Amino acid sequence: MERITVGVVGALGKMGQEVVRAVLATEEMELVAAVDIMGVGEEICKYVGGDCQLKVEQDLNQMLEDKNPQVVVDFTRPHDVFANAKIILEHGTRPVVGTTGLDPDQIEELDSLAKAKGVGGLIAPNFAIGAVLMMQFAKIAGRHFPSVEIIELHHDKKLDAPSGTAIKTAEMIVEGRRGPATSAMGELEKIQGVRGGQFEGIHIHSIRMPGFVAHQEVIFGLPGQTLTIRHDSIDRESFMPGVLLAIRKVLTAQGIVYGLEHFL
Repeated sequence: MERITVGVVGALGKMGQEVVRAVLATEEMELVAAVDIMGVGEEICKYVGGDCQLKVEQDLNQMLEDKNPQVVVDFTRPHDVFANAKIILEHGTRPVVGTTGLDPDQIEELDSLAKAKGVGGLIAPNFAIGAVLMMQFAKIAGRHFPSVEIIELHHDKKLDAPSGTAIKTAEMIVEGRRGPATSAMGELEKIQGVRGGQFEGIHIHSIRMPGFVAHQEVIFGLPGQTLTIRHDSIDRESFMPGVLLAIRKVLTAQGIVYGLEHFL
């Protein structure tokens, strides 16, 4: 059986290490590269356990030229992800991007580049299957509840706010909406920003605190009733089935796919 060759960028981050472990444990995949700015020259298995000779590299360009993986998974930082994705695509390699922070114009540019190179890629705000279903359920509920707010809760090391999942959820609710959003009338914020940010009339609240991994609830309201849809990732292992699914499915994708739901 021909194995899928995979590189991981941000391999020593918490998510990166989970991806490395998942790929190493998957018979149909072969980890051929681990890229990070930390631990350069050290064996990746020193950090993730197991027995492997693969050493951490720092230069993404050089890795792509030397190893030529079929797929590269990126879990890095918001200010690095766009440049990384461009480099990966320019080498004709397929990116699976879990780093959030890309704006619509950047996604469009990456899509154009992917099509020009004749390859596909995935940008996913969330790889947890339950989170993807949460977003789908919220889209359905949004057709019937014009009043909605989103609360997302993450660990205190997450740099961007709101999360990509919250933005994607709001986009899907707006896409499926039958009428305009409604919100409280005559609001007076005694503390500026206390009502959170807004996306197309949807209030989004971000919490950053030790003890959380990734959590989100979408609260809908109508007279006399509320509906809450919530998803909790209590361990980063929850994202790995989605990452492995993406690695498999991205091999046949054309252009940039935005959202894991398109691969389910």
